[in-house]
Amino acid sequence: MQRCRQSLLQKLAGRRFLLVAWLVVLFPIAAQATPGPTEVIRHFCGQLLDVMQHATTLGARGRYQKLEPIVLGAFDLPFMARLSTGSSWGKLSTDQKRRVAQAYGRYTTAVYATRFDGYSGERFEFLGEQKIKRGTMVKSQIVKSDGEPVSINYMVHDNAVGWQVRDVYLTGTISELATRRSEFATILRSGGIEALIAQLNKKADALLA
Repeated sequence: MQRCRQSLLQKLAGRRFLLVAWLVVLFPIAAQATPGPTEVIRHFCGQLLDVMQHATTLGARGRYQKLEPIVLGAFDLPFMARLSTGSSWGKLSTDQKRRVAQAYGRYTTAVYATRFDGYSGERFEFLGEQKIKRGTMVKSQIVKSDGEPVSINYMVHDNAVGWQVRDVYLTGTISELATRRSEFATILRSGGIEALIAQLNKKADALLA
């Protein structure tokens, strides 16, 4: 009787192990959970900090090369290019939309490669999230070596790729998207989309020279 009971318990234990194993295989929730808004920004800032710490060794072009895939992954560049070009976007061909988004990405990456060109003890801090109409605002700040904090807030949106940045608010309130839309409007009025693409690439090249 005792032997039968032990045999039954062993069989149940074996089946339980198999059930758990199948659940892990079929539902790897913890291992493959989609990063949330703050996690995405934390990862981006961590990579940015690494570039800052090696800025001198990398040089401007080296920083650009390191940051390019990071920016392309973290930012919704087609959306940002569309919003920055305003009503002109609807009149563009598929190829023009691709090229303006590409030029916008080059310029954005070059700006980051130039703006974060050294390290003297800075650190990033993350201050929470705020749900807004078009996504989530991730509040953060970079603390300078002298202790002065500078607010950098990221508006992120959940799209087919995951959570991506759609706007950055410097000092907490100045929208980079609104600033660029204002700058681009003048170029679009005077020279059209081809002039804007050329100007974005020219600015990127000048920043990395």
